[in-house]
Amino acid sequence: MKQGFGRNENLNEKHNEKYNEKYSEKYSDKQAEKSGGKKSNAVKIIPLGGLEHIGMNMTVIEYEDTMIVIDCGLMFPGEDMLGIDLVIPDVTYLKNNLDKLKGFVITHGHEDHIGALPYVLKDVNAPVYGTKLTVALIENKLKEHNLLKTTKRKVVKHGQSINLGCFRIEFIKTNHSIADACALAIFTPAGTILHTGDFKIDYTPVFGEPADLQRFAELGKKGVLAMMCDSTNAMRPGFTMSERTVGKTFDGIFAEHKNSRIIVATFASNVDRVQQVINSAYKYGRKVVIEGRSMVNVIGTASELGYINIPDGTLIDIENLRNYTPEQTVIITTGSQGESLAALSRMASSLHKKVTILPTDVVIMSSTPIPGNEKAVARVINELSMKGAEVISQDTHVSGHACQEEIKLMYSLVHPKYALPVHGEYRHLMAQKNIAESMGIPKENIMIMASGDVVEVSEDGICQAGRVQAGSVLVDGLGVGDVGNIVLRDRQNLAQNGIIVVVLTLERYTNQLLAGPDIVSRGFVYVREAESLMEEAKAVVDAALGECLEHHVSDWSKIKNVIRDSLSEFLWRKMKRNPMILPIIMEV
Repeated sequence: MKQGFGRNENLNEKHNEKYNEKYSEKYSDKQAEKSGGKKSNAVKIIPLGGLEHIGMNMTVIEYEDTMIVIDCGLMFPGEDMLGIDLVIPDVTYLKNNLDKLKGFVITHGHEDHIGALPYVLKDVNAPVYGTKLTVALIENKLKEHNLLKTTKRKVVKHGQSINLGCFRIEFIKTNHSIADACALAIFTPAGTILHTGDFKIDYTPVFGEPADLQRFAELGKKGVLAMMCDSTNAMRPGFTMSERTVGKTFDGIFAEHKNSRIIVATFASNVDRVQQVINSAYKYGRKVVIEGRSMVNVIGTASELGYINIPDGTLIDIENLRNYTPEQTVIITTGSQGESLAALSRMASSLHKKVTILPTDVVIMSSTPIPGNEKAVARVINELSMKGAEVISQDTHVSGHACQEEIKLMYSLVHPKYALPVHGEYRHLMAQKNIAESMGIPKENIMIMASGDVVEVSEDGICQAGRVQAGSVLVDGLGVGDVGNIVLRDRQNLAQNGIIVVVLTLERYTNQLLAGPDIVSRGFVYVREAESLMEEAKAVVDAALGECLEHHVSDWSKIKNVIRDSLSEFLWRKMKRNPMILPIIMEV
């Protein structure tokens, strides 16, 4: 196994470290002058996302007037977020500290690490640093949002370092389910902070070199102040299997189903997985169709940059699919998570314009359902099975995240003084905490953070030193942040109980009833089959309005409230339902 990856860039490491120490010392002295002679010796770590949930990863590292942001990801909405497209982190803290922000440093190109950048950069314009494939995927997003000209991008190679303010950030080669993933060693005046990014230890990766374990060991020998380690698979014992094992499974499936069309559903960004499907397809003389907008974009970019090798004549356009018999083709598609608008879901529900599921088809689900997506995935599998297709999901996926033994290896190499688990729900963070303890890190040196916590770390200790504004911003269509909890609550109420609109017309000045009340129901009851209920409801509204007029209530908002309360009480008593009631008063 080659462990010397990036050694050329590290030949000048001693020079870089001397420069960094000298710069840090000068910087610290300048800050001391500003603050009346007192030097600060703690670096702040402020997670703005990536904790309490899977996705939306974003962490601020700050020392005096230098601030960098590691990753800027999104999260997909839960079932209770009706109509919401995306969820991104609240970046109020960044907006309030624009003068300190030196740049966004990105670990890899997955949506939960880069997806929020186009939205955040509109308010917080700062340079973006990442490896080649990562920056190319970011540029695709910036192009869609017309931000290419206004956003500075910088491609960094594994083993190289960049200087931002008083920080030096080194990009270290790791393995993940997308190429060009990296860990970050952040050299600060307070000490070295290591952020692993999403990683696994794969000794036989499909593309590129294994992780640079030698560099992690070197950092460990020199001393690492704190490590923020990926916790996604911290609850799983053992090691994560190599990506190459999936290739062997694919080969077996292709050999066994020579007379069937094969459809493979996987994550668009899993370039290595697509490479292995293409390898098997080429081996068995099949043509390959790439379907799904995100899949086409990612594979197109990866192919242009040389991260995927597609033999000449293997790839065909979906329009040419009809020119080949089913057993001559393979379709690689999005939709492995059961997303309703993804290509596989449209195929399963007979809504796809170009692909019809045949009883002889074999569908390979090459992913594990993200927590919360299990029902959607099961629905798609059921629909495919009802059409006669064979669905295979056994041994067709390996995770891109480190299991317990790989996490232990990272701790044994790095020997951090403090452990700060990141990337996962609370149960995952707690599992990471237990691993850190088992590796000899004292309990008081391990901190479970929450989004918005300001954690100060130095050689003298670690503590929570306050909180900043953090949370979720909902993206609905072109609106960013204009949908909040109140709107979501109304949507949930509408979805669960429906709406009743009460329309009536009053004469100006006298408030005499001229027309109505008319009652319109949507999602509550079918009016034609509940005429007696509607008549009773009208009587209740008449009585409520009569009471208001009798007491000379002329304020329309008060009249609406009385109508709403009376009708709500009646419907609850009669039906045990609580629809949204919307009184509308027109004036003549």
